[in-house]
This record gives sequence, C-alpha cells and structure tokens, in this order.
Amino acid sequence: MAKEVILELKNVKKSFLIGKGRDITVLDNINLNIFSGDFVSILGQSGAGKSTLLRIMAGIIEPTEGEVLYKGIPLRKAHARIAVVFQSFALFPWFNVLENVRVGLVGQGLNDEEINEKAIRAIDLVGLDGFEDAYPRELSGGMRQRVGIARALAVEPELLLMDEPFSALDVLTADNLRGDIIDLWREGKMPAKAIVLVTHNIEEAVSMSSRAVVLSHNPGRVKAQIPLELPYPRDKNSRDFKFLLDKIYTILIKPPEEIPMMLAAGRYQFLPHAKVGAIAGLIELVHDQGGRVDIYALSSELSMELDDIFPLIEASVILDFGEIKEGDFILTEKGGKWAQADTLEKKEIFKESALQNVQLIKQIVQVLSTISKHRVSEEFFIDILKNHFTPEEAWNQLETAIDWGRYAELFAYDYDAGELYLEENETIDM
Repeated sequence: MAKEVILELKNVKKSFLIGKGRDITVLDNINLNIFSGDFVSILGQSGAGKSTLLRIMAGIIEPTEGEVLYKGIPLRKAHARIAVVFQSFALFPWFNVLENVRVGLVGQGLNDEEINEKAIRAIDLVGLDGFEDAYPRELSGGMRQRVGIARALAVEPELLLMDEPFSALDVLTADNLRGDIIDLWREGKMPAKAIVLVTHNIEEAVSMSSRAVVLSHNPGRVKAQIPLELPYPRDKNSRDFKFLLDKIYTILIKPPEEIPMMLAAGRYQFLPHAKVGAIAGLIELVHDQGGRVDIYALSSELSMELDDIFPLIEASVILDFGEIKEGDFILTEKGGKWAQADTLEKKEIFKESALQNVQLIKQIVQVLSTISKHRVSEEFFIDILKNHFTPEEAWNQLETAIDWGRYAELFAYDYDAGELYLEENETIDM
C-alpha cells in the first residue's frame, strides 16, 4: 500500500530581489515528497537555503516558481496542521509556560477549557509537567526549547517542521532532547504524521532520521536523498552508522558535475569562507596524520561542526591541495608540498594555485593590471558580485578573495580607502 503524501514540492524555485531589476536564486528546481511516517533531515552547507525551504514548506513564504501541495491541495499560506519549531526559543517573556503554549491554540475555535487541556497535554508530553506557572527566565535553554516544541505539538500537527532546534543548546542538553523526541516518535506519542528537521549536524541527522535530503548551495538544489534505515536506538560506533556519515560527508563536499559548465556560462564560482591560516592549519594537520584522514573522525577530533570544517576542506579542494574520496580527505601532491614548504615557498605555491583555480582572484588581478594606476575601489568588484550573490554574500566573497590575494602577494588592500591595488613594480605573470 502506497504511503500517504503529506507534502509535495514541485519544481520549487525561490529568488529574492537584491536590486533594481536584479535577483538572486536561493533555491532552484526543488522536487520533494514528505510521506506519512517520514522523519526527514535536510542537510546542506551555509547558503544552501535550508531555512528558506522550511519556511516554504510551512507556507510562511511563497515560492517564486513551482508549487507546494499539502495533501494534494495548493499551500498558499500557513496551515493550522503544519507547525514549526524555530532555532530561537521565540517565547513571550511575560507569559508563563502554560500561557506560551496556549498561544498556538488561540483562534482555532476552541473554548478556554479545551485550550488548557490541549496545552497541558503537550506540556506533559515534553516532560515539563510541574513547570506550567514558570516564566522563561526561570528555565534553562533546554527547557525553553521544550516549551517551543510543546507549543508546536499542542496544535496536533500532521507535519512538524524543526529549524535547527538544538543548535543553541549545550551538547548534553541537546543530546538529551534529541533522545526524548526520538522516543516520542518511536512510541507513537507524537501527534505529527511526519517530521522535517533542518540541521547542519550530520551525526544528528543519521541518529534521528529515516531519510536525509542533501542540498547543494548557490543555489540550493536537491543533491541526493539517502535512506537511513538503521534500527533505533542507533549505535554511533557501528560500522553502518559510520558508513552513512562518510557517505553524506562525501556528497556534501563533492561539487556538482554541472559546475564547470556553469562557470563557462558566466556563473561565479562560490568561494568558501575560509582564512588562509585556517586552511594551512588543516593541511598541516592532515599531512602530520599521513596525508589522508576520515572527515567525520577529523571533525570529531577537532570538535568542529559541519559549517566550520567544510569551508576549509572545500577551499583546499578548490586550491588543488586536497581531494575527497569515500568520506576521506586526501592531500594532493601539491598539498603535501605546501604543508612542508617554508614561508616564502608557501606563498609561491599558493599564488600559483590561486591564479589557476580561483576565478575572482584572477579577475581582480586582470583588472588591476589593465588600469593605468593599478588601483580600483572595492565597490567596483562588489557591484559585479551583487549580480550573482546577495549583498552580504558579495562582501563575504570579496573579503575571502582579499585574504587569499594578499597572502599570495598578488595585490594589496587599502582598508581606509577601500581600494585594491598592485604595489609598485609588481608584475603578475598570468
């Protein structure tokens, strides 16, 4: 018997206006079904549009193109049977726990007794019975997030959407809350028929979910959907668990096959937000460990989250210092040479790699070399980048290029004047 489709996304695209006649595409061609019984995690690097996708699924924002169907009916606005738990606790400080949970039930045609009954049932469900009269200031971070979850569950949603609900919590509190949610889900005490969790934590996704949806970034597209068919409770030290972690890490890091074609067509290469010093630290660490490391083991060893370590690995791959294979990060011959080089030789190797592999740096050098005074305002490059990125991301891209370019002594930067320039007598062999 076919599973009931709770939510269906068809060819969903989301663009935002970033200037007169210009927009940026955050999500593109998203096709995704959420079935009854699904616990789906959405994974992706920063800029993949994970939270935007969740808000589209909730009916909070509309797609630019495509459509969202809730049980076969077009979703035009927020729906009473779709509840959202946000990263921030989003509680009213002047309301106690009971009053905060009641908020979600107001306007549903229930009398006061019915609202109280549903709110108290949800509070008990998340383990906060006895705290009905407590105010947010009296609660720990984990307890405040439980209030947010109780508020979502009180409306008895068919679909529960959670946007990184554990990211603001300490490790032990987050792990405890994850366990409680999984227990409620497995025991059938959760009113929701399906759950969608946005997370940047791969271990969290594999621990909790029945399926992982991996998004590419710039723009966000569905890169892969991976079944996570492990029995609960899941053993993080098991071979199968580690295999799934490695598989997801590999997919997340591996660039889409269409990237070379996109660059040839005029699309800008996306530079990860990684400083040269941090890239060097990673390369030297991997070199000291034999030139090959398991990415999951490395992130655990360094206590680094997905959004911390991936930019370093991605930058290393772009610069041809490393490659990804079967969940491992492996140094290339150039990467090994860079790790062992002295300071001046390091700069020369980096300079060569940047000019060969980094589109924006090559463009900056070409512009500075062409103009007679060899000096250009940063706004010139920002205006170009804004055609491809949001204003904030345009600045991030230029800042990364400046950091890499200055290290390689390809150009200099006058912070006070906001100008990039070639130093006197400096010539660049392109």
